[in-house]
Amino acid sequence: MAVGTAALVVVLSIFNGFEGLVKTLYSSFYPDIRITSSQQKVMTLDAGMLQKIRILKNVDAVSMIVEENVHLQNGEYRTNAVIKGVDDFYSKVSGLPERMSSGKFETGNREIPALVLGVGIENALNVMSDRSITPVTAYLPKRGVEAVENPLESISTVNLQPTGSFTIQQDFDNKYVITNLFILKEMLGLREHEYSSAEIKLKDPSKEKEVIASLQQLLGKNYLVENRYQQNRSLFGIMQMEKWAIYGILSLILVIASFNMIGALTMLVLEKEQDIQILQAMGARKSFVQNVFLTEGVLLAFTGSLLGIILALIFCYLQVTFKLIPLQGSFVIDYYPVKIFISDLLLVIATVFVIALFASWVPSVKAARQKLSLRAQ
Repeated sequence: MAVGTAALVVVLSIFNGFEGLVKTLYSSFYPDIRITSSQQKVMTLDAGMLQKIRILKNVDAVSMIVEENVHLQNGEYRTNAVIKGVDDFYSKVSGLPERMSSGKFETGNREIPALVLGVGIENALNVMSDRSITPVTAYLPKRGVEAVENPLESISTVNLQPTGSFTIQQDFDNKYVITNLFILKEMLGLREHEYSSAEIKLKDPSKEKEVIASLQQLLGKNYLVENRYQQNRSLFGIMQMEKWAIYGILSLILVIASFNMIGALTMLVLEKEQDIQILQAMGARKSFVQNVFLTEGVLLAFTGSLLGIILALIFCYLQVTFKLIPLQGSFVIDYYPVKIFISDLLLVIATVFVIALFASWVPSVKAARQKLSLRAQ
């Protein structure tokens, strides 16, 4: 029971560590709250409505965003990406400017548009962002242009000067590039108040529900207001499913381990058969005898779980301090992260208690059913 409990605590703590790490990485790119159109790719948000959003309680900053698929070319090197046009408030909303691996986070302006690349895109284009003097050519589809005989007439072309590269996680590094909002809107043919989304930074993220409710009431049903979890439902959903699946598997291991306890208690019942009969002769009820062995089983499980939790806590401390188990491959950290939650410890204790209760039930019932049969010696 001690080994099974320790394994359960350690594995859950590792999952917590990875979940916390992923949330930290994704929070560098995804905002606290994002506003998009619930029906269309492009939404309309005029200056008056934008001002009402900015003065809402607990809203710290609002950045307007335009996103579109883009084909990038640097000489003979080509790749596809998602280009994201951002305004001057983006550095207040996103942690991406703090994740620069080379160069500077500069998106330029209408006259001199610039480009910040994910390191994966940078490698695919063979660009050294912090030293390149050659612009990258971007090909973008023109919005609202009907089919024409010459396909090139439906494509906008712009040269963007690389200024730096960022690294967060492969999903972002190999997919996104960042440029100036206004040049991107101009190339796509968007009107003044048309955007892909609005990204919001909160003063106090714990009050996001109140802000989301206020925004939804202000904007109406045609707009979708999502927190960071809702923006990544599939990712966080899969992580939770994996964690509970592992919890279920290790709980089954605890169930198997409990058979040893069933065997030990059954042998104890056989050894104490005469003592049980003496207790019955003294007037002990069957329920009392049964409770004795139930208590014995629960105490065994409690001792095992306590020892297992202590072992797990010691291991987690050593893992964080000395990085006992390294993480193979290329990743942002070189060791397995661990994070212990009190709720997980309580869950493990409750699980062990329930398993111990069921494991002790059969021997305790057997003990209670002993027949009184004392003979004079």
